[in-house]
Amino acid sequence: MKSYFQMFARYNRWANHALYDAAALLTDAQYRQDRGAFFGSVHGTLNHLLTTDRIWFQRITGNAATGPVPDRLDAILFEDFASLRAARAAEDARIIAHLDGLSEAAYAGSIRYRRVSTPDEFDQKLIEALAHVFNHQTHHRGQAHALLTAHGVDGPVLDLLQYQRLADKGLA
Repeated sequence: MKSYFQMFARYNRWANHALYDAAALLTDAQYRQDRGAFFGSVHGTLNHLLTTDRIWFQRITGNAATGPVPDRLDAILFEDFASLRAARAAEDARIIAHLDGLSEAAYAGSIRYRRVSTPDEFDQKLIEALAHVFNHQTHHRGQAHALLTAHGVDGPVLDLLQYQRLADKGLA
């Protein structure tokens, strides 16, 4: 399981980098414009992705190393694009480092956590939580991609197969 999730962590970093490159082509007004997505704008969607990764990796690691853990899923952690982009890159590096540091046996473990919106507590297998984290990233990156397209920016190719082909050639 370790190599599987290591691949997803690296894919996640690659896809986020490509998405941020495309988002950098927007004007500030376009970047912040509410286009009816779940988190409104590209700005809101990218902040949500960072917010949820911080929440999940605090649950997984027990460590809020990159700052306070948000208490709302729609938290705006960074108002400006450059700071958000830097924080995203740091979070992706932190995710990769954590997953690289786990033993194969650790992937068979579980985590216990409380939801952000309720006091309910859950026990969950680590591999199920990780599957959710990476699926969630893909879901909301798709929304951000659609928002970019609506603004007239050609969204990047974010397919996992594209990443795998580039990674096999040492290009990702």
